[in-house]
Amino acid sequence: MEITLADDSKKNAANNQFRKLRQAEEGKRAMTEYENNAIASRAKTARLKALRLARDAEEAAALAANPPPPAKKKKAAKKKEEPAES
Repeated sequence: MEITLADDSKKNAANNQFRKLRQAEEGKRAMTEYENNAIASRAKTARLKALRLARDAEEAAALAANPPPPAKKKKAAKKKEEPAES
């Protein structure tokens, strides 16, 4: 019986050590994935910002080249006088 308990404790120690190593590797892998996603997200944001700024600059240049005609003011409609009731 004593030999079995010693073997079990060695197995448990080995299993615990293996589990800790596996968790450490999994943590590194998860952190790498997180960092890669963050880099990709920042690159995408920068690309979209550049596209937006280019679009806005193009719209501003087009507006400056062809200004819209001034808006006409509408004349106020004259009120018709209602006949007085007697």
